[in-house]
Amino acid sequence: VRLVESGGGLVQAGGSLRLSCKASGMILSEFSGAAMEWHRQAPGKQGEVVAGITSADTNYAESVKGRFTITRDKNRRTVDLQMNSLMVEDTAVYYCHIVTTTTRHYWGQGTQVTVSS
Repeated sequence: VRLVESGGGLVQAGGSLRLSCKASGMILSEFSGAAMEWHRQAPGKQGEVVAGITSADTNYAESVKGRFTITRDKNRRTVDLQMNSLMVEDTAVYYCHIVTTTTRHYWGQGTQVTVSS
C-alpha cells in the first residue's frame, strides 16, 4: 500500500486548496474500515491532527473548524481535505495518515501548503 498526496501549493490568504490522498494497493474492505487523518507540521511548531474521518464520524482541530472539510471516496480509495479561508498560520507540510482495523499505519510523503499574506 502506498499513499500518494497531491494538491498542495502556494495560495494567498483567504484562498482555497484541495488536498487529495490516494491509497494505492489498498483493498476496499481495508479502506472502508480504516480511520483516516490529515496531519500538518509547520517549522518550529508541534505537529497537529487537523482532521479525521471514520465510517461513522468526522472531527476537526479547533483551529480549522468551519474552514476545512475532510471527505473520503471508498471507490476511488481517496481521502481529501478541502481547505477554505486559508490563513498564513495554515502554512505547513500536510500528511495523510491511514490506520487500518489491523492497526497498520500508512503515511503519505507530505505535501507543502504555503499561504501568503
